[in-house]
Amino acid sequence: MNPFLLFAAFCGAASLVALILYGVDKRRAQKRQWRIRESVLLGVAFLGGAVGALLGMNLFRHKTKHWYFWAVALLGLAWQVALAVFLGYKGI
Repeated sequence: MNPFLLFAAFCGAASLVALILYGVDKRRAQKRQWRIRESVLLGVAFLGGAVGALLGMNLFRHKTKHWYFWAVALLGLAWQVALAVFLGYKGI
């Protein structure tokens, strides 16, 4: 399988997971229930789910006041886009 498509599918799946996690965490915060660890939210965002994390932050208005969530998500997005461009350009 084409590495570009494989990476795109991975990032798509990770973004869906990130979006769901941000939504669940927001709901739990509103209900004052057990929360998802920040390290999990940040890790999923950085390791492939940056698009979903950014969408979740904006859609659910969750973790938007924490600068480090923005920083990690944007850094994750930067390396994910760079790798996608590299794989697409090289045609590996």
